[in-house]
Amino acid sequence: MASKRGRTAQRLELGLQLRQLREGCGRGDRGGGLTRKQAVQGLRISEASLLRIETGALNFRNIGDLRKLLEKYGVTDEEIIESLVNLNRESGHQDWLTQFRGLMPAGMPAFVGLEPEARGMRAYHPTLVYGLLQTRRYAQALSEANKPVEEHTSEFIRNSVELRMKRQEVLSRENPVKLRVILGEAALLYPVGGADVMSEQYERLVTMSSWDHVTIQVLPFRPGFRSTHDFAILDLGDDLPPRVQIDSAWGATHTSEKRREVDRFIRQYDAMTASALPPEDTPAFLQRLQREL
Repeated sequence: MASKRGRTAQRLELGLQLRQLREGCGRGDRGGGLTRKQAVQGLRISEASLLRIETGALNFRNIGDLRKLLEKYGVTDEEIIESLVNLNRESGHQDWLTQFRGLMPAGMPAFVGLEPEARGMRAYHPTLVYGLLQTRRYAQALSEANKPVEEHTSEFIRNSVELRMKRQEVLSRENPVKLRVILGEAALLYPVGGADVMSEQYERLVTMSSWDHVTIQVLPFRPGFRSTHDFAILDLGDDLPPRVQIDSAWGATHTSEKRREVDRFIRQYDAMTASALPPEDTPAFLQRLQREL
């Protein structure tokens, strides 16, 4: 049967299974796995394309190439073959994210597409309210402030805000994602859109901090470890590896599922959790800021 996951997760699942089959097929040198170069010999795809398929960035356009690849890997079970063929076919269909892909920096669509699949998320932002917590007015004001620098059109900004609101549905659906967020104190002091916008944003954060599946902590101005860059970590359950997303100064988004990199950011998050105010102090902290507007 075809997977019921979203398109991005389906491509990731397909790539993960194909990589495991390639590495464990026993048809390479000395009975080991095949290299990607060996795997694509005689096929109409390149070594680079196979790499993109294995990392979930692409699927097979020609089912014949997928079948030939599985034959090379020694896969003869028709049920497995048809399962992978169906997974490839489903992963090529358009989904809700398709219309928004042009709005996002390189690397980000793959991460956003996996958010609905996540069992849990951990996120940190030193200077801004994290996107999944933003009000519409805050997101709009932030985009408008960036407009002269980024040279974005009004339509681009409008669609970007809609994308942000759409992403937040993972928190309000029947089975919501469990979200833990650390916000640097500067993120709450930076005035976006004026007092009215910030007051509404503070109220929103207070409300969300009361939800069972959302935990918000504030990292105050005091000694202790703090990352200078924002990042987010997705826990995708037992079937898919966790993934980390980091924004670069050049506007691109880097994502990785490498265990070493993911573990590094988990350690950073845990260190800041220990330095941050406890979650139960968040509402009072926000209400004090609201009174001081």
